[in-house]
Formats: sequence, C-alpha cells, structure tokens
Amino acid sequence: MGELIDKAKGKAKQVGGKLTGDRSLQAEGKADELKGKAKGTFEELKTDAKRALRSDDDDETEANRRAADESDPETRR
Repeated sequence: MGELIDKAKGKAKQVGGKLTGDRSLQAEGKADELKGKAKGTFEELKTDAKRALRSDDDDETEANRRAADESDPETRR
C-alpha cells in the first residue's frame, strides 16, 4: 500500500515542479515515484517467495503422508 502513496506523491511533485518550473521538485517527485515502484516490486517478490515455500511445504507434506500410508500394514492392500 505504501508503494501507491509514494507513486502518487511522486507524480504530484513532478506535476507541481513542471507547473512552477522547479526542476528540483520534479527530480524529487521522480525519485518518490521510483521508490514506490521499487517497494511494489519487492512486495511482489515477497509474495511469490511465500507462495513457493507454501507450495513446497504442501508437496512435502503430501509425500510424507503417502510414505506413511505405504509403510502402514493396515492401509496396504
């Protein structure tokens, strides 16, 4: 969520800088916008990593369950 605020703040500063001719404000706005994009990318990477870890855990749990079933004489046919 913070990335959206940084992007919006950056855009506003850039527009303000263009309207007033303040190049420093424009540059500050661009930096804020890039900061927001970086935050968004980082959050996406964190989410993808969490999903991958959960998927690996689920696969491992299922493999362990199958192995336990195969070793249990009551579940064998």
